[in-house]
Amino acid sequence: MSDPLAKTASTPDPVAVSGATVARLARGVRLREDPVRGQTVLLAPERALALDEIAVAIVKALDGTRDLAAIAEGFARQFEAPQDQVLADVIAFIREFSNRRLLEIVR
Repeated sequence: MSDPLAKTASTPDPVAVSGATVARLARGVRLREDPVRGQTVLLAPERALALDEIAVAIVKALDGTRDLAAIAEGFARQFEAPQDQVLADVIAFIREFSNRRLLEIVR
């Protein structure tokens, strides 16, 4: 009898992300302006994803050296928002985009 909770080959491993995580764009993924649509998009092999202003700000902040806590602290100051909520939102974004293989975790 097969285990219904067993992972399938197409199910990505959940990405462990915390404030100490450092991330960057995955290899082959680029942030570009789409002048036709007037949007910023992430271009990856065989796909493109339109981003809103918040997503663009997060992606631009991912330099591969600063951890997510430092990035969230900067956004919290810039937007006068609670740092813990900003960090939670950034972590959720990183987790989702890492699962889509658009970002990679450096450490």
